[in-house]
Amino acid sequence: MSELKLKDALDALKSTGVRITPQRHAILEYMIHSTTHPTADDIYRALEKTFPNMSVATVYNNLRVFRKAGLVKELTYGDSSSRFDFVTHDHYHIICNDCGKIVDFHYPGLDEVEHLASHVTGFQVDYHRLEIYGTCQGCLGKTAKAQ
Repeated sequence: MSELKLKDALDALKSTGVRITPQRHAILEYMIHSTTHPTADDIYRALEKTFPNMSVATVYNNLRVFRKAGLVKELTYGDSSSRFDFVTHDHYHIICNDCGKIVDFHYPGLDEVEHLASHVTGFQVDYHRLEIYGTCQGCLGKTAKAQ
């Protein structure tokens, strides 16, 4: 399945005239296999041994290309580094207050809420974002052991 996603993503990039470099291919493949919503620094650290001449700027630039092509979403949370998500279909995130772990969860879309918001305010709604915050199992386990 991930090989098909990679092929489709590479085809999408090629169709817009984007050249597929070995670094670009590796970053895209990393994003497809990642379930952790990595930062650019995370991706750089994971690939730096394979591509010792690659810089963090190269990773950022490629992520920008992927975002413009609709292949990744950039997740910004306050002052912390942006995280990137290959899953671009509508879904939501739950975020650990202690360690910052982000986990996807699926819930029926909130189209009715968007419609109501538009109706009540007169806004044209472009999108929405739902985030839920709590403490992950790993951090709960650490807290229990410390007590």
